Amino acid sequence: MWLSYLYIAIGFVILIFGADRFIQGASSIARNFGVSPLLVGLLIVGFGTSAPEIIVSSIASLQGKPGLAIGNALGSNIANIGLVLGATALFIPLMVQSSTLSRELPLLLAVSLGVMALMMDGHLSRLDGVILFVGLVCTLTWLFLLSRKGASNDPIQTEFESEYTDALPIRAALFWFFTGLGLLIGSSQLLVHGAVTIATHYGVSELVIGLTIIAVGTSLPELAASIVSALKNEPDIAIGNVIGSNIYNLLAVMAIPGVVAPGPFNAEVLNRDFPMMIGLTVAMFVMGYGIGGRGRINRFEGLALFLAFCGYQYILYRSIVA
Repeated sequence: MWLSYLYIAIGFVILIFGADRFIQGASSIARNFGVSPLLVGLLIVGFGTSAPEIIVSSIASLQGKPGLAIGNALGSNIANIGLVLGATALFIPLMVQSSTLSRELPLLLAVSLGVMALMMDGHLSRLDGVILFVGLVCTLTWLFLLSRKGASNDPIQTEFESEYTDALPIRAALFWFFTGLGLLIGSSQLLVHGAVTIATHYGVSELVIGLTIIAVGTSLPELAASIVSALKNEPDIAIGNVIGSNIYNLLAVMAIPGVVAPGPFNAEVLNRDFPMMIGLTVAMFVMGYGIGGRGRINRFEGLALFLAFCGYQYILYRSIVA
């Protein structure tokens, strides 16, 4: 059994390193071909931070473990808001200054509600998966058009220009892109193997493992990226990483088990996990959108998000020991 914990620990370390190399390679390739920093930030880096969830869910679904994939998608979104944004705002309050993010926040809320409505029948079908993939294509297209129309004085564009203007030479960029991708795939296999073994040994559902261990682990790249961005006084990137990752998790990660391993899922997904994710998304929307004032996630609000995440983890723990 100790080998399973070792697999998970090693998998997390390689996953974080691989995700960072993959994003660096992908963004450098784009910059070598003249792609704007704003487009790199909104599409390539945003998608890259969700690469761990995408790879883990793909492998879990191919192995016939859709519960792990669904738990990974929802759990990562919950961790991104409660743990990543909450912990980051605890140390450095985050101001939402970008009009681009003000458009993305309602989109995330709409996608969250739409995906929940799609799954209200308790069954994730191939048609559901296809609809989610179509939604992903539409969202990517919208973000592409948004980046093309991005105002030069939008704070997030300035932050992206300072962050993603430099690029590795094309050969180095290609090397790290494919190396990072290989590390992501290998580490994800270790994670899934270790998680499934532990779940089987303790009689814990794959859904709960996906919502806890795997979700937190695959959210570590977002946590690192958000903290670093906040320390660099780039709050819009810190928040944008979470918003973009959550959109991709719902449309890309959730679609994979629908297409690869369709079928019914645990009722607690709708009764417990979706409401928690929607609640945190609404809270982030109210804080970040600045209804009646300027968008800001202060330390008190960050603490509230973090405590909500901790409370949710306790609920999951109680479901295991009950």
